[in-house]
Amino acid sequence: MNSYEQFARNELDTWKMKMTKRSGVFSRTSKKIQGKVNGYIPGKIHAVITDSMRNLVKAVLAGSEFTTKEKDVSMLSLEEKEKLVREKIASYRKTAAIEGAGTGAGGVFLGLADFPLLLSIKMKFLFEAVSLYGFDVKSYDERLFILHIFQLAFSSDEKREDTLMILENWEEYKGKLADMDWRVFQQVYRDYIDLVKMLQLVPGIGAVVGAYANYNLVQQLGETAINCCRMRLLTEDQY
Repeated sequence: MNSYEQFARNELDTWKMKMTKRSGVFSRTSKKIQGKVNGYIPGKIHAVITDSMRNLVKAVLAGSEFTTKEKDVSMLSLEEKEKLVREKIASYRKTAAIEGAGTGAGGVFLGLADFPLLLSIKMKFLFEAVSLYGFDVKSYDERLFILHIFQLAFSSDEKREDTLMILENWEEYKGKLADMDWRVFQQVYRDYIDLVKMLQLVPGIGAVVGAYANYNLVQQLGETAINCCRMRLLTEDQY
């Protein structure tokens, strides 16, 4: 194991500790507030999110929408692969921020349009990132892997622990996973982002909130993708 691989393993261990740590008081309080806010959110908004998530899961599992141009990374080191992935994160962060600012500035109707747009940006990033690690995203198993990365990135404490366990033991679990429950998938995601995305619909601050939120959501997804792929690659027989 070279110095970069040791560095990556150390980062992975730190990240796993963070992922298994219970959320702080502020986060738990925010969740309680969010639960109350959900009751005041118009049904139309809930419907947009639910339909977007259902369509996303179907598109990913079918492999029909998020195919990516394959790059031969078989001869690249882990460090070289991750340099390419971090470049993708930077590019998609910028795209998501611009998109969030634009739709946030447009009020409720464009704000609603942000949900499916941001989902597509995130998923396209994941397909490209996982492909850069050398995994075949045309494979049904790898598309399920991608959906679990997404779910882990935006999960509550309870769901995060279960999803992390599956991803840590992917080779064992992947054969047992026939499908992805889009209802659970959309509920986890919606609960995670509802409060901040609702602020994006508020006139006057929507553009700033949209840009900031989208930038950070893509950054969080990127860190999760990197470490989930590391969990599969950093094994004794491979490095």
